[in-house]
This record gives sequence, structure tokens and C-alpha cells, in this order.
Amino acid sequence: MEITIDTSTGWGGTALSQDGNLLAELTWKPGQNHTSELFPNIERLLQTAKTDIKSLSAVFVAIGPGSFNGLRAGISAAKGLAFSLNLPLVGISTLEAEALPFAFTGLPLCPIHDAGRGEIAAALYCHTGSWQQLKEEHLTDIESLCENTSQKTIFCGEIPPAAIDHIRALLGDKAVIPGWEQRLRRPGYITYLGWQRLKAGRTDSLITLQPIYLRQPPITKSKKKY
Repeated sequence: MEITIDTSTGWGGTALSQDGNLLAELTWKPGQNHTSELFPNIERLLQTAKTDIKSLSAVFVAIGPGSFNGLRAGISAAKGLAFSLNLPLVGISTLEAEALPFAFTGLPLCPIHDAGRGEIAAALYCHTGSWQQLKEEHLTDIESLCENTSQKTIFCGEIPPAAIDHIRALLGDKAVIPGWEQRLRRPGYITYLGWQRLKAGRTDSLITLQPIYLRQPPITKSKKKY
């Protein structure tokens, strides 16, 4: 049985699957309380599925981009489980998981998150015979993103409302933006991608797996003089 963990943004999620088939999932909005709420919700999910932590066989985790504290909480928990139970670990891009539900369209898929400082985090995917990442995760702004969009594209993910209006104003009919209820990220999408990589033998190292930080975390410099 596999467990999925996602604490990469203001939404949290966890899921249980058996050979990649979803058994149960739970999504909640903890805000800044990922650390205190994650393991109680994992326990709740295990109880719902009438199983326990010893039944786990793999760990899938969202690795961002996202919030610094949220990513640390989820990845630390995933590594802890993988280490203590000697389980394979697979990291999945948060943006990729948000693009996946729209793969059936065959259109370019551009998941977006607010990255602060007037910037957004974005990537580009498409499914034309196979699932492909056309452009890796990067920081940009709405104007630059739209300037580089030459065909009808689906914009998805946790798009700020103001950004939705801006994209539509700049791109018109070339911008397809599903409603928020369709763009809501589910842990089950991370489960699917994680299982595909696990089957292909593409696991991650406990030592080298890191969050996708597109910007270095803010560090306050000491004012002391020595």
C-alpha cells in the first residue's frame, strides 16, 4: 500500500493506494499548520482504510514549488516514513500534478502558483501520445508568460484571481481557464504520477531529494558585529 503526502501550498492532502489504485484520500486547508495537522490526518486516513502504517510499501510526496514551510513539513514527513519503514520514495512536482487532470485535452497545460513579489511559478506540459514536460518549473510574470503563449493553452493550478483576469485580457480566446473546482489539486493525482515512476524504477534518494525552491528562502542576517 502506498501513501501520498502533499503540503506544498495552503492546501494539504494525503492519500492511500494499492498498486496505484486509489483507496482513500483526504484534502484540507491548514494554512500555516501543516506540521501539526499532517500526522493526525494521516492517522485518520489509515483508520478510514482500516489499515495501519506497517502496511505501507512506498511513499509519494509533492516537492513543490510551493511554500517554504509547507514543503519542509511534507518532505520531512515523507523522508521520515521512508527511512523508518525502509520504503521507496518518489517526489512529484506540484505543478505537474495540477496539469495532469487536463492531459486528455491534448492542449498545452500551464499550471500557475502565486510566488509573491509580482511573480508566478509556472511550467508547461502536454500529452500528445505521451506525457511530456515542455518547460520546467520557473519564475516569471503574467506579461512574459502571455508573450510566450502562441496557441490555445489551458491555465490551471492555484491561479490568483487577479492573474486570471490579466491572462484573459492579454490572451483572449487563447486562454482556457477551468473553474476553481476543476483546478483544485487532489493527492490522487500525485498518487498516479508516483505509481508510474515507481513502476519504472524511478525512485528518489532520501539524501538528495529536495524541494523545488525557485527562490532561495529569506534569511535574516544578524545585526551583531564581531
